[in-house]
Amino acid sequence: MKLAIVGVTGLVGSVLLEVLEEMDLPITQFYPVASEKSVGKEIVFKGQKHTIISMSEAVEIAPDVAIFSAGGNTSLEWAPKFAAKGTVVVDNSSAWRMDPDKKLIVPEINAGQLTTSDKIIANPNCSTIQMVMALAPLHAAYKIKRLVISTYQSFTGTGVKAVNQYNKEKNKENISSDEMAYKYPIFGNCIPQCDSFLENDYTKEEMKLVHETRKILSDNSIKITATAVRVPVDGGHSESVNVEFEKKFDIKDIKTILSETNGIVLVDNPAEQSYPMPLFAKNRNEVFVGRVRMDDSVENGLNMWIVADNLRKGAATNAVQIVQYLIEHKLI
Repeated sequence: MKLAIVGVTGLVGSVLLEVLEEMDLPITQFYPVASEKSVGKEIVFKGQKHTIISMSEAVEIAPDVAIFSAGGNTSLEWAPKFAAKGTVVVDNSSAWRMDPDKKLIVPEINAGQLTTSDKIIANPNCSTIQMVMALAPLHAAYKIKRLVISTYQSFTGTGVKAVNQYNKEKNKENISSDEMAYKYPIFGNCIPQCDSFLENDYTKEEMKLVHETRKILSDNSIKITATAVRVPVDGGHSESVNVEFEKKFDIKDIKTILSETNGIVLVDNPAEQSYPMPLFAKNRNEVFVGRVRMDDSVENGLNMWIVADNLRKGAATNAVQIVQYLIEHKLI
């Protein structure tokens, strides 16, 4: 299998290299791809040096799979060119997620939708992935009526520029306005804005949670509201999710369902102060769920705390798992 990573020098690109090595997919030829300024530089993958090539060169090579993590505009321009050559593109940007002709895939939930005709496959938003991992089995059992979501998202989700800003602020180094990923300091602060604001005063990130959740769960009837906050945490998104179900439930059954769901780790023992935290989720591929409890203020209400490494299951791991599914089911 010939595989390319587009955007290999970025934050998610570097994690993709790690995950691909760990999952040991049957890659016979590997092509690192990046912008023109990085072409000719070398990266190490599976102990071997590989020279970064340009987008146009990668298209002509026509790899079997190209995992994109290079931003929406790049994906809109180049993904169709790869697809036209027969390459299956797994795209980590928001470019194709809400396209009605493109599948939005979390393998544990809806990989069964994929066919050999799918040449551009969308990887969901990081905060959406970890949340629907916990919600999907509960929705199947009790049907979700409404979600109230508050996210606490790592600055790493913004990319290398945000990481550099955080580190400079943490180390009390001088930083210019041009070097700042955010308008305000992130170290020692919480910024109630993830992505840009829309006309409804919600941010793009908040509306991704609304639209992507409905698409992945195949249910446009779910009422959803969200507030997304950027926090000074290195390597993990956390979410407080309030769920209102159509059907009654027993809290023990909820915990049983979660504990038996592939990819979920239930960490829920208040007596021992045991609950998920990004500190322990970092560099892990699982989604961690805890603080599972009844919401007595509403009928059939539930509260959950959901944590995952946003660069792993929230991005790189999910993309590689999609490729793994395609291989195992002979779709490439």
